[in-house]
Amino acid sequence: MIPAPFAYVRPTTIDEALQAVADGGEDVKIMAGGQSLIPVMRLRLAAPETVVDLGRVTELRGVRDDGDAIVIGAMTTHHDVLVDPLVAQHAPLIAEATETVADRQVRARGTFGGALAHADPAGDLPAVALALDAEFVVAGPGGARRTVPAADFFVDYLTTALGEGELLVEVRIPKLAGQWGMHYEKFTRVAQAWPIVAVAAVVRRENGAIAEARIGLTNMGPTPLRASAAEAALAGAAATPDGIAAAARSAAEGTSPSSDLNAQADYRQHLAQVLTRRAVTAAAGL
Repeated sequence: MIPAPFAYVRPTTIDEALQAVADGGEDVKIMAGGQSLIPVMRLRLAAPETVVDLGRVTELRGVRDDGDAIVIGAMTTHHDVLVDPLVAQHAPLIAEATETVADRQVRARGTFGGALAHADPAGDLPAVALALDAEFVVAGPGGARRTVPAADFFVDYLTTALGEGELLVEVRIPKLAGQWGMHYEKFTRVAQAWPIVAVAAVVRRENGAIAEARIGLTNMGPTPLRASAAEAALAGAAATPDGIAAAARSAAEGTSPSSDLNAQADYRQHLAQVLTRRAVTAAAGL
């Protein structure tokens, strides 16, 4: 189908983009790659008055070192994230998950920030951001900036903490030094599909035990979730297959997965336990 008519604005700076959003009327959409927006516009499930395309805002692209964190610009493409050496060194979990996003064509156009701001609970990257304790830097009217922890960024289904007139400009990923391991485990019906369930695990080992674990869950509720019960069970647990398996049985506690054509809720809960066991085992280096 053909989208409904809309005004199109293509700013070249963050300030121009903020102004374009402010001037865009009551129904303005931001295009940060368009891999989610364009399909729903073609189906007329969305008919914005104005589309603000961030494709020419070069200051929103790239990955840089910032001391105790790496910073990923919101308009950095999945491909550029995937091949960046800073990501590979300090946040390999992001590269591992990004490699599973759709196909090469989508990864060439889709963006890191766009996927996070879209906040699809079946998306690969939101749960990864939770597990890594990422921080989201948001610019608002007048250029004012604020930082939102990942735990507070995802509010509801396809809804984030971004307020009216605000833009996600970059994401800060803390560098994890020492005995940290990471792994992303994803289950799909077919290749290149949205995950039925996925798990992002970040694990720190000390003296043969798991000192700390962070586990992000994909598609286990209206937002990405942390498997807090499993994290608590893993803290201090022996870094053994049996110890991890016992803790993983609580991975689905507190979740509210949906039932749809791909899977029933109870099957998703089962998958969360299985994938958590696999992801934590791999992250722990076992």
